[in-house]
Amino acid sequence: MTKDKSPDALSKRTSGGKKIYDPVGDGTEVVANGGESMKLKPTISLLNGCTIIIGTIIGSGIFISPVGVVKYCGSVGLSLIVWASCGLFSMIGALCYAELGTSITKSGGDYAYILEAFGELPAFLLLWITLIIIRPTSQAIIALVFANYILQPLFPIAGCSPPEVAVELLAGLCLCILTYVNCVSVRWSTRVQDVFTIAKVLALIIIIITGLVQIGMGKVENFQNGFDNSQTDVGQIVLAFYVGLFAYGGWNYLNFVTEELKNPHKNLPRAIIISVLLVTIIYVLVNVAYFAILSPTQMAESEAVAVTFGNWTLGIMAWIIPVFVSLSTFGSVNGSLLTGSRIFFVGARENQLPDVLAMINLRRKTPTPSLILTCLLSLLYLLAEDIGTLINYFSFITWLSIGTAICGMVYLRWKQPDLPRPIKVNLLLPIIFILACAFLIIVGFYAAPKDTGIGVAILMTGVPVYFVFVWWKNKPKFIQRMSEWFTVNTQKMLYVAGTDD
Repeated sequence: MTKDKSPDALSKRTSGGKKIYDPVGDGTEVVANGGESMKLKPTISLLNGCTIIIGTIIGSGIFISPVGVVKYCGSVGLSLIVWASCGLFSMIGALCYAELGTSITKSGGDYAYILEAFGELPAFLLLWITLIIIRPTSQAIIALVFANYILQPLFPIAGCSPPEVAVELLAGLCLCILTYVNCVSVRWSTRVQDVFTIAKVLALIIIIITGLVQIGMGKVENFQNGFDNSQTDVGQIVLAFYVGLFAYGGWNYLNFVTEELKNPHKNLPRAIIISVLLVTIIYVLVNVAYFAILSPTQMAESEAVAVTFGNWTLGIMAWIIPVFVSLSTFGSVNGSLLTGSRIFFVGARENQLPDVLAMINLRRKTPTPSLILTCLLSLLYLLAEDIGTLINYFSFITWLSIGTAICGMVYLRWKQPDLPRPIKVNLLLPIIFILACAFLIIVGFYAAPKDTGIGVAILMTGVPVYFVFVWWKNKPKFIQRMSEWFTVNTQKMLYVAGTDD
């Protein structure tokens, strides 16, 4: 394509059938080096896929959540059953997502599946609440946990916590560094994920081996009469499942980057099944190791069971546990940034968010605008006094979105029976999962009606936003010009352009 010498160097051009702007300003055709098309490249291997899932699931949960599970269960035996059952439940959901991800081969996960099955408004509501609350707050909280644990060894005196400002600054630095890595290269971000996933798995293997050694030395008193004091209140057991399932959260994250996965029809289901099975085995064995040292009462009184375990068994090397927890959360932030930015990228590509968020860097082939937006929102939430409360408002959204996506899977079996399905699970599995999700949502409303009601109210603010910014197409000229000005200048600043999709 010849260069446009006209004064209006930012005139519209066609690339892959779409009208876009030239971010360079010289009219040259926007294609990759060597004439490649403008799209996200499939660079994620099976190993990378496994580390994304495992690295996202294993955050701070397994180091802290066992306290909540044993508190609600009351006994060793029931706690281990809950942990194994949570793994089985996650596997059922993961198998359903393997069918969804291989039949609807779009990135975006829950959002893409709900959009395909139920249309724009339900999908936008999920996108809206994910954009303004769920992703940025969860990333901010994980970054704060990382900063707190990495600084804790510098303040060894009991009752002496790291300064709040230092924790927030380090959390912000964590977010900025990982956003830069993800902007530079998908390969870099997957390598970071590989390294930190290996580190956190090694930490859990150390805990498992230490516990099994103690069992081999005869410390089995906590396993004798293991079901004594088991909780019989169904409500308490359900709360134990809530806590356990929190630690398994993230098994569906690879579906957010399906388009960047090599051979997704084979590698997506393989990665999901391998990862969830491995995490379930690790989680059960880690809890066995904890119980080899700590009684249910001692565990329930611990603020961070892994740290208490290390203090009791590792002597002068106990400091490695908080360091490993910080490495674990660092990897989780990276996985969340990698996958979360793709939701906004796909949302913009479906014309439900500003166009610039659907653009990628010409050289790096990374969704730079959506990554930067995700980072900025997370940094803003670092300044909030109690972002944990916001998470409480939307804990039910996780099960609502996943359950709705799997409802969509069942609906598409009827609506589009001829849709290619490389994997097709028994219909009983999604029905079981949907009923369980409905039960978890109802229990959430019952247990915290005020918080859940506030969450629903904030969710519904997306309805007028949808009709004003998405459904209403014929906006005034001055709004269109402002949007165009913002898009063009952001393109020039970030050197991005629209994809060929």
